[in-house]
Amino acid sequence: MKRNYKFGLGAVLLVSSIGYLMYSGVEQSSAYYFTIDEFLPRREEVVGQGIRLAGRVAPGTLSKNTSAKGTELKFQVGEFSDEEGVLGSTETVGVEYLGVVPDMFAEGRDVIIEGTYTGGVVQAKSIMTSCPSKYEPEVEGKQAAAY
Repeated sequence: MKRNYKFGLGAVLLVSSIGYLMYSGVEQSSAYYFTIDEFLPRREEVVGQGIRLAGRVAPGTLSKNTSAKGTELKFQVGEFSDEEGVLGSTETVGVEYLGVVPDMFAEGRDVIIEGTYTGGVVQAKSIMTSCPSKYEPEVEGKQAAAY
C-alpha cells in the first residue's frame, strides 16, 4: 500500500509540474496582434501587456545610435494605404528598440514589432521585417541570370 501511495503522489506531482510549465510558457509568449488602425483606439487597454504591432516605418522618423549594447532605434510606425508610401491614417505610434537590427530594416519598410506599450511608445523586444514581394516581369530581350 505504501509503495502505491508514493507512486501515485509522484505521478500527481509530475503531472501538475508539467501543467504549470505549459501554462506559464503560453502566458509569457502570448501577445495580441494588431495593425496600427486596430491598435490606436485600444492602446490604453493594452498598456503593459505583450503586443505584436504591424505597420510601416514612417519616412523621416528613424534615428539610430550605436553603442556597445547594440543599436538603439527610435522611429514612428504608421498605416500606409499604398505602395508609394502615402500615409493612410494621420496618427503614428512611437517605437524604441535596443538590439540587433534586421538587415532589411529601413524607412518605408513593413515591420512587425513585438514588445510592450508603455509611456506612449512601444518598447520593442524584437523587430521583424517583411521581404519585398513585388513581382516584376522579365524585360523582353534580357534573360535572367542562371544560378
